[in-house]
Amino acid sequence: MFVDQYSRVDLPPVTVVRSSFDGKVLMELETADIKNLLNTGWKAPEIFTGKGRDDITDIWGVITRPMNFDPQKTYPVIEYIYAGPHDSFVPKNFEILPGNGSRELAELGFIVVQMDGMGTSNRSKAFHDVCWKNLKDAGFPDRIEWIKAAAKKYPYMDISKMGIYGTSAGGQSSAGALLFHPEFYKVAVSSCGCHDNRMDKIWWNEQWMGYPIGPQYAESSNVENAYRLQGKLMLMVGELDDNVDPSSTLQVVDALIKANKNFDFLMLPGLKHTSGGDYGEHKRRDYFSETFIRGEASILVTVDLSYV
Repeated sequence: MFVDQYSRVDLPPVTVVRSSFDGKVLMELETADIKNLLNTGWKAPEIFTGKGRDDITDIWGVITRPMNFDPQKTYPVIEYIYAGPHDSFVPKNFEILPGNGSRELAELGFIVVQMDGMGTSNRSKAFHDVCWKNLKDAGFPDRIEWIKAAAKKYPYMDISKMGIYGTSAGGQSSAGALLFHPEFYKVAVSSCGCHDNRMDKIWWNEQWMGYPIGPQYAESSNVENAYRLQGKLMLMVGELDDNVDPSSTLQVVDALIKANKNFDFLMLPGLKHTSGGDYGEHKRRDYFSETFIRGEASILVTVDLSYV
């Protein structure tokens, strides 16, 4: 026998005893009670699936709505992105406050989405191979189709106001959204991005971009393509980033200045590889709020979860 605890983003944890022989449930031990949580207005994310770029492959993701959600209103949409080919990243487990900041951002008046496009792992080899020598792809053709399908089903999702944020590989992709897909994404916040795969750690980048270095590196580089910038971009980087060299972000800053592009830049003194820490989170929320919610400055939302 063994104890098994399972959950989904929309299913609280269930703990059971299973047979070691055939996995059959022998006894239910506990089911989490979230009545008090639901009474606050908290809503679980919705699991949503749409077709990818080939109109065949299912793309899976989640939609997070604010507690005071009103289907008669319209909401800007923000995507949280991480497209590293080494794994898949859509949440699978029940979480009240995910560590990616999606719940807090939703409470400011956004619908926040996350999905795994082609190029991420744990699917077929063909699905994974999309990333090969092509990290700038980041599954964007699938992500855009998924978001359009969600907006077609839910017209209150205003994808004319489309934002995106991410950290590390997600920082590379979120900035890349405005370089390679500005017709769709309008605002991006990029934290500690590995913006040029020739600058980042060899052991990670050569797995996906190949060796020797060829033209594919420049094609995927946010530095080389900085001149393409459209939309509103904030770059953040930890001064002491010990994962991705801060110079990776500074090279983008330099290229944007040389291309005479408007952007925002925040150096975070004393911080390492980070999404921004408390101050960075504050700036990210303000950046989206001031852009999309009619220029209104965001306020920090406090949710009482003391009973959890």
